[in-house]
Amino acid sequence: MAHCIIAEAEALLDKEIPVLDKGFVRLVDYMGGDARVVQSARVSYGEGTKSYREDAGLIDYLLRNRHTSPFEQVVLTFHVKLPIFVARQWIRHRTARVNEISGRYSVMKDDFYTPECGDIAMQSMDNKQGRGETPEAEAAKAVQESMKNAQKAMYTAYTELIDKGIARELARINLPLSLYTEWYWQIDLHNLFHFLELRLDAHAQKEIRLYADTLFAIAKKAAPLCCAAFERYMLGAVTFSKEEFAELQNRLGKGDGSGLTGKAFERFEEKLRTGRQT
Repeated sequence: MAHCIIAEAEALLDKEIPVLDKGFVRLVDYMGGDARVVQSARVSYGEGTKSYREDAGLIDYLLRNRHTSPFEQVVLTFHVKLPIFVARQWIRHRTARVNEISGRYSVMKDDFYTPECGDIAMQSMDNKQGRGETPEAEAAKAVQESMKNAQKAMYTAYTELIDKGIARELARINLPLSLYTEWYWQIDLHNLFHFLELRLDAHAQKEIRLYADTLFAIAKKAAPLCCAAFERYMLGAVTFSKEEFAELQNRLGKGDGSGLTGKAFERFEEKLRTGRQT
């Protein structure tokens, strides 16, 4: 099938969209869009055989019923510059093709991420992997300066080893997680949606959420109908367990009286209140 040209996606090609202080996301290439998903689902090669409304309805039907293979026909390739600690969270999604810059072959740049003072927070007391209260401005500034000084010291030590002729693969060992890395990341739309469902969630770390926001904004240009369906049936949806669904039926007067208790009941209440998975 010939490459489908999508004007809004074409306009984004090779443009760096800033993320964080020194990072970016750049759309390198794309293959297919809404039309490719529709054609794949219908096993058809002709364009314009159905109306826009019918195409949107079919895409909604596919995602609502988890008929996901047609979404795998759309592929996006991104060039991303990101801190290593974000990359280590990101790489847990093992459904993409990745090629990362190598510190064995290249001298790493003096590029480190330092959070804004407003993003510096104390450890949450009730969430082991989250942030809590924000310290006073002066204390936050001191933390920021401490980070910058440590980064500078470690990069200076790195360059001294390089200047002494120490192998790059050894000299890089002490470089911190705040160092920026770069990679090409290629993924199909089906698996991108799974990535976004997790990384756009309010519980995800802020830094990776900002990258997810940018990826989603780009994907909307290539496949707006698919992304609208994703927002409707995945991102903005809530899934209930068998027991939770029984509790919901009870509240609607259609159940058998069996209900949730204890922690399960509390999680269900939280899900109803916030509209988020718990």
